[in-house]
Amino acid sequence: MRGERVAVIGCGTSWFVAQSYAWLRENSGAGITDAFAASEHALAMRDYDAVLVISRSGTTTEILDLVESLRSSSPRVMALTADRDAALASLVPHAVTLDWADEQSVVQTRFATTALMALRSSLGEDVSDVIDAARAAVDEPLDPQLRASDQFTFIGRGWSVGIANEAALKLREASQLWTESYPALEYRHGPISIAQPGRVVWSLGSAPSGLAEDVANTGALFVETLSDPLVDLLRIQRLAVDLASDRGLDPDHPRSLTRAVTLATR
Repeated sequence: MRGERVAVIGCGTSWFVAQSYAWLRENSGAGITDAFAASEHALAMRDYDAVLVISRSGTTTEILDLVESLRSSSPRVMALTADRDAALASLVPHAVTLDWADEQSVVQTRFATTALMALRSSLGEDVSDVIDAARAAVDEPLDPQLRASDQFTFIGRGWSVGIANEAALKLREASQLWTESYPALEYRHGPISIAQPGRVVWSLGSAPSGLAEDVANTGALFVETLSDPLVDLLRIQRLAVDLASDRGLDPDHPRSLTRAVTLATR
């Protein structure tokens, strides 16, 4: 796909993975890359050489509808999924199945991190250090202040904006806490107004100069580990489980959510 113009499309977590991959691919020099939510794509307005759809379940209605609509058009369609037996894999000529990363939980964790690592590797990145750091992060203790907080804002830069969006979604789904996410330099343009003691601002990757001090002046806790943002996402996934437990919630089965969104009408 090097040199080709590619659209990467998903829903929910898969959309956020698409955002991160699109930034990484384009900035690696592999070609123009755009990320879209399946329901809000711009394929009819732009010419793409290929479309990559990402779906853990392979049964998401918006994804299947999109793929069906492209069967008679020119872009080459590929899929990244966790279920080789789902409808999606049979609808596209090229499917990569990460079946070992499938999970029974409604909330996506393993598939999201595995998919993004696979996509990073496909760009030629050596991710061995990230894997080692991720193994260590699984067992390290989390800051007790995090479990005592009642609001979280995640910020990112470049490819970690997608990670920030996914981090906010994970806490929101699993623990039902108020979470937000922004590009880091957008944080001063309004969102900082809600920062106060008992709340957290977590930077995925390095923060802009002076932002830590600005947040500290509000009394909120500022977190900047300088780890690879994907390693921080693992920490946030663990935190989501802890916060759900503290609130008497089942982090695998949040209210009003199903493992895949299938719509009768659209």
